[in-house]
Amino acid sequence: MGRVQGGDEAAFGVLMERWERPVKSVIGRIVLNASDAEELAQETMVRVWQQRGKFRDGAEVRPWVFSIAVNLARNRLRWWRRRPEVALEAWNEDGEGETGRAGEGALERKERAGAVREAIAALPVELREAIVLFEFEEMSQAEIAATVGTSVKVVEARVARAREKLRVALARWV
Repeated sequence: MGRVQGGDEAAFGVLMERWERPVKSVIGRIVLNASDAEELAQETMVRVWQQRGKFRDGAEVRPWVFSIAVNLARNRLRWWRRRPEVALEAWNEDGEGETGRAGEGALERKERAGAVREAIAALPVELREAIVLFEFEEMSQAEIAATVGTSVKVVEARVARAREKLRVALARWV
């Protein structure tokens, strides 16, 4: 990141390669729309380059990059609320799902994955952000707090509430 701050475009290329998929994954799980996730991931990288001077030496890159991504996802969700005719669609990070697999086990996995996506989509945004970053991105509560701009205790409560709501919504699958 130090080289990127100095304007090294090659180092930025390496940073983009490293963070493109995780950023797209986080955004996709928050906004639940593949094309918007792609667009917002690109916008995240543009903002990382534009705001590279704001990165504090010694800070962790992941919370900083994810905070930019989460803020862009929040803005997109606010935009959608003002335009309710835009439909949210489920998004799978590999873009293909499990359609290539055969058999009843694959069908059940696909159905369960769809149920999980729907349950996560039904969560309020702040709970969805917390559970996506905690469970899928395996961030610590301190990293999530830094990413979303809140305290560790608030993150802890949001993760617990999200887990409880998911437990109820997915009772059939547990």
